Parts: sequence; structure tokens; C-alpha cells
Amino acid sequence: MTRLSEAPIGCVPIIWNNADLRDLGPEVAYETVLDELVRLDFAGCQFGIGFPEGEAIRSELARRNLRLAERYWALPADGGGLVGDAEGSARQALAHARSTGAEVLVLALDGGGGRDEWAGRVDEGGPRWPDAAFDGLGALLGTIAEEAADDVMVAFHPHAATWIETADETDALAARLTGSRARLCLDVGHFTVGGGNPVEAIGRHEQLIGHVHLKDVDGDVLRRLRAREIGGFAPAIRERIFTELGNGVLDLPGVLRALAGIGYSGWLMVEQDSSWLPPSEAAEIGGRAVRNALLELGS
Repeated sequence: MTRLSEAPIGCVPIIWNNADLRDLGPEVAYETVLDELVRLDFAGCQFGIGFPEGEAIRSELARRNLRLAERYWALPADGGGLVGDAEGSARQALAHARSTGAEVLVLALDGGGGRDEWAGRVDEGGPRWPDAAFDGLGALLGTIAEEAADDVMVAFHPHAATWIETADETDALAARLTGSRARLCLDVGHFTVGGGNPVEAIGRHEQLIGHVHLKDVDGDVLRRLRAREIGGFAPAIRERIFTELGNGVLDLPGVLRALAGIGYSGWLMVEQDSSWLPPSEAAEIGGRAVRNALLELGS
């Protein structure tokens, strides 16, 4: 527990301003978001909607004693693998992470397309990537992580409604990252939606877990998504498939126990894409759930 007790707790500002579904609520000024993060005692955040660039965001964070935990960036992809100038996009992401002082560059794949309607039930016969696509992504991640060196950690985020969602897809990429500097960002909520067990994943990929998103899943919405009562992942977000930590099916104590078991001390990022509650209230519940679970684990 010693190392995990030292892990900084951050918050992803998507709960205030959803980057994918901008109509979920009125945009909240970035100054308000940062002030709320301070009030709620978070140590840092992801780069969010409306944040200024470069030295401007560094200054805004520094005067609030906040850290920029991560920059999230999706790479272009389709059913055959990476498309377009994915390598250029990844290098642009790394440059942005460096210029803003982000500690982790979280790379993922573009969502939607042929996988959106299969979110949560890919194993029922959804379209899959060929092996060569995993080879290409693994090679690119290794290259970017090598270029990032010790400046920025590069971690890949398996994500619902993208071409790497399920446990076996995560395993396939992980096999290609072994021996490189690239790591995995385990989002326990997305991993749960994809049918995986995040506690088992932590044990299976302990050498690769470099960054963690803590996100809970509403069991009823997940059931309806898998039963095709909800037409895809984006509609499921509108139905608040991700709920406040402690209110869903996630075994949060088990996740933290597993992280403690592998000596993890990286960021614990509270994240919730949407909520029926006011954003700050949802974020406060999430932060409190993590802190209480850590206290119980320590005792």
C-alpha cells in the first residue's frame, strides 16, 4: 500500500465539458474548471476544452499548484488499421504534451465508425482488426515513446467503440509493447464495458500499467447497451453509462488493491463522461470515493 498511498489523484475535466458530445451542457470556462479542481483537492488534470496553450496553461496551473497529468489524443484509424498521417498526428500530440508540460501522453484510436454499434458486445461477432494493424500500432507507439524518452510517458488507452476495446484486443497490443518504452493507460470503466475484468488486467499487465483512469459503470445501462436497447456507445453516454465512483459495478477496492500489489504509484485519474448531477458534485463524489477506498485499504 505504501507506494499507492503516494499516488497523486487527478480529475479529467470532461465531466464539465464533454469533448465528444458538446451539447451535454453549456461550456464551462476553463478558469472555473481549474478553480473547482483546487477546491475539490485534486492534484492535477487532463488538458481540457478551452484550456490555453503552451506557457499560458503552465502559468494557470502553477499559480493554482496544479499539475497537468496528461494530454489525451486520438489517432486516425479504420477497420484495417491506422490511416492517414497517424505518425504525424502522434508526433503532433507529443509536441503538444511537451509544450504544455503534460506528464503523460495518452494515445487512443478514433471512436465510432464500424465499432460504435458493437460497443460492449464485440465478442458477439463484431468486426475486428487484422494482426497487421496491431503490429503497426505497436511499432508506432514504441517509436513515439522512444522519442518522448524521459520527458513524457506514452501510454495507450483501450477505449469502448474503438478498434481496441476488449480484453483480448488489449492483450494483443500489450504483447507488441513488451520491451518498448510505451505503456498502457488502463481505463477501468472502458475495460469493463468491453467485457474485461480490470483487476485481472492489472495482474496480467503489471509491467505495462503506467497510467490509470478510474471510472464506474452503471450496470443497468450496460445491460441495455449489450441487449441492443441502446443503439451505440454515444447514446449510452447520453444515458449516463458512466456513473459516480462507488455507484456502479466497478470493484473499486479490488482495483486499488491490485494496483497496490504491483507497486503502482502513478496518477489515479477520476473520470466521468457525463452525469445526472452537477459536474462539480459528481467530481467530488469520485474524489471522495477514491480517498475513502485508499484509507480503507491502508487500514
